[in-house]
Amino acid sequence: MSWYILLVAGLFEIGWAVGLEYSDGLSKPWPALGTVVALVISMVLLAQAVKDLPVGTAYAVWTGIGAVGTASLGIVLFDEPATLSRVLFIGVIVVGIVGLHLSSGGH
Repeated sequence: MSWYILLVAGLFEIGWAVGLEYSDGLSKPWPALGTVVALVISMVLLAQAVKDLPVGTAYAVWTGIGAVGTASLGIVLFDEPATLSRVLFIGVIVVGIVGLHLSSGGH
């Protein structure tokens, strides 16, 4: 169950990171509020996940989910470059996330 909680925490991390763009650096009240709410939810869920998962593994996976999701949405939503090298390095992060999960023994 902790892995699912961590996954959801990572999705909320993507939400608050993307929210920074929509809130224009937290200067637009409603998008800023959504960004802060997503941040709090992400942190609370991460805290729950580390009750059962090693903190180093959980944090690396959480940030990895956030990095992959935010970089991918940056390409799709904000017209950021989708160069071959950028996509390959995003893939490397995905491999790292999967590797951390597999090497944890499903713990």
